[in-house]
Amino acid sequence: MKPSIVNLLNSVCLITMGTWAYFDVNSPTALIPAFFGILLLMCHFGLKKENKLIAHIAVGLTFLILIALVGMRLPKSLDTGGIGLYRVIAMIITSSLSLLVFIKSFINARKKQN
Repeated sequence: MKPSIVNLLNSVCLITMGTWAYFDVNSPTALIPAFFGILLLMCHFGLKKENKLIAHIAVGLTFLILIALVGMRLPKSLDTGGIGLYRVIAMIITSSLSLLVFIKSFINARKKQN
């Protein structure tokens, strides 16, 4: 998979799930993943053009939101359960997949360089 496609999938998931969570619980903090999704969506065209700086920014943002989801949101969602848990799991899965594809593309780029 290409990093730009996986990043697009991740950003759409973050925006969708974050917005859904906001309307479900009416808490502004639920929009944090949506905000990260918008930032990642803005990186999409730079990723398509294989811009290294944009790729590193996207990896950093993806890593930050993944840490926040796993470290802060997941434990709370496990306690409360319900549909919110499934939203968090979906965001964790897409962010993890995105991070793995980014790392794989960085490794491949390094191999091409040598």
